[in-house]
Amino acid sequence: MGIFGRLFGKREKLIEPADISSLKVDIHSHLIPGIDDGAQDMEESLALLRRFEALGFQKVITTPHIMADYYRNTPDIILGGLEKVRAAIKKEGMEIQIEAAAEYYLDDRFEQLLDDEDLLTFGSKRYLLFELPFVAEPLNLNSAIFNMQLKGIKPVLAHPERYGFWSRDLEKYEELHDKGVILQINLNSLGGYYGPEVKKVADHLVEQELIGLVGTDCHRSDHLDALEQVTLRVPSFHRLLEQGKLINSTL
Repeated sequence: MGIFGRLFGKREKLIEPADISSLKVDIHSHLIPGIDDGAQDMEESLALLRRFEALGFQKVITTPHIMADYYRNTPDIILGGLEKVRAAIKKEGMEIQIEAAAEYYLDDRFEQLLDDEDLLTFGSKRYLLFELPFVAEPLNLNSAIFNMQLKGIKPVLAHPERYGFWSRDLEKYEELHDKGVILQINLNSLGGYYGPEVKKVADHLVEQELIGLVGTDCHRSDHLDALEQVTLRVPSFHRLLEQGKLINSTL
């Protein structure tokens, strides 16, 4: 069974692929080699970046994990890795631009980093990408959002559609949106890559026009395979682009 069958069976009618180049910028990926669960060497990083370029992306803002118990990355580690990738891109004669921020895990260490203002944001408006545990809503979610905003940071919640604890509490997404949290869905959620329940929530967020940013969350080549072969051809992705609410291209 091919990728279409694995993701959809016969339930989803695919249409002509959308032109993803209008996004211009991808804001969620793991392309700095060897520092998290994404690309493991420079060869893999460059191969992925070539595919981003072929898709029409002009810039990638890559976002390595910062997670106290697993990925103890720092701005120095990330920015040092970024410079190596930039040098390799230049050597290869590629035109795509790459910048770096981070995907912060909302743990106790994050609160300390926020207090110290030792954070990697992106864009002129200081957007910060953060993720939650998948098991339960953290008790400090609201206070963390408030404290980010107090420091002039615009919080961007990574892949909210994947947090199963909210799948039957859909009003939570509107509540977060109303608080000024930008919701960033993973594009492949619309294609069913993470399962039918995640797709259902992602489709709901499209219908309610609550999505401000999208990202590939690309760790490896199969994420781009799914994007090209399925996600670009699902009707909900077309609708999302037509809404004109995504701010990717402004970054």
